[in-house]
Amino acid sequence: MIKLRVQSDMKAAMKAGDKARLGVIRLILAAIKQREVDERIELDDPQVLAVLDKMVKQRRDSIRQYSEAGRDDLAAAERFEVDVIQSYLPQPLTDEELSVLIDEAFTSTEAKAMSDMSKVMGALKPRVQGRADMGVVSARVKERLGG
Repeated sequence: MIKLRVQSDMKAAMKAGDKARLGVIRLILAAIKQREVDERIELDDPQVLAVLDKMVKQRRDSIRQYSEAGRDDLAAAERFEVDVIQSYLPQPLTDEELSVLIDEAFTSTEAKAMSDMSKVMGALKPRVQGRADMGVVSARVKERLGG
């Protein structure tokens, strides 16, 4: 489980005295714990991936905003956090792999019109979660549907 790996890495970072990495790992564990408390469940790997995905997306938005404001120091700190969080995500999909998955989703859902977008995204999400930017996936599906 990803959660166990994060907890193990926290112990290793504490022993190594890596305060920067330890801080990010604690943020990850806090986000996971918050969702578990809110929903009163134990998160499984797909749900942990969703939490990590959300964290990466938030930090990418922050990086963009900090860069636009000329705060390169803060943008660099956010980039470090993104790197640590991404180390727990599966290998990203290539464009070719993503295209194949989109083709399979269109075939399985028999999507033809924009009204079928939610069916296609529903079929794709579990297969690309944590491996592709859902905004990019959505844009490619929308483009293919003629939207």
